[in-house]
Amino acid sequence: MSEDKTKEAQNQSQIDDYKKHGPITFGPWTSHIWRSDPRHMTFLMARYKFIAKMLQGREAVCEVGCGDGAGMPIVLQTVGRVHGVDFEPLVLNDAKARYAKEGETRAHFSVHDMCDGPVEEQIFDAAYSLDVIEHVPADVENLFMRNLTASLKDQGVCIIGTPNITADQHASPASKEGHINLKSAETLAALVGKHFHNVFNFSMNDEVVHTGFAPMGHYLFCLGVGVKR
Repeated sequence: MSEDKTKEAQNQSQIDDYKKHGPITFGPWTSHIWRSDPRHMTFLMARYKFIAKMLQGREAVCEVGCGDGAGMPIVLQTVGRVHGVDFEPLVLNDAKARYAKEGETRAHFSVHDMCDGPVEEQIFDAAYSLDVIEHVPADVENLFMRNLTASLKDQGVCIIGTPNITADQHASPASKEGHINLKSAETLAALVGKHFHNVFNFSMNDEVVHTGFAPMGHYLFCLGVGVKR
């Protein structure tokens, strides 16, 4: 088959899929990002790609602070199922409706504040939390982490992602107002290390994840393995 014919067949397949299922709809948070700063979408989705790579093969995974579930389909490409929790019912109800429309049965959502306790009746192989810890007051961050680890198996894996405090000078006024508990690579590792036996640090600039000089990273990941009980 010629290249033109192959491309034509691919285009037709995509059009048929669109006719059958209709367009994808973003949730409230993601719609705002797309309208106000679409370039940021590439950074956000790259963070979820990192999560998907690190957690590949895990069966039951929890996303803490899932918002409207924008990046969950990326993680679902490599894990068995994802249970998203957030304390905002509006965005969760929206996510439930959109995922049901798509026929995605491996994504589940529940309203939950991790500072209130573990996820009830759920023990996960892994958990991840992106852009959440910087909004958690410092005096309850260990409570947040204890409840998160109580939701994991003993050999569970956890990934915390957050903006780097060294990049705060470049943040918008709105971000600065909401980011009440920013971390450096060292302080993030210290927090995760209180709750996990093994801790691994990564940095991120735009879409690139690396292990370079942490103070120059715009975004931080800390991976904890093996829960301390």
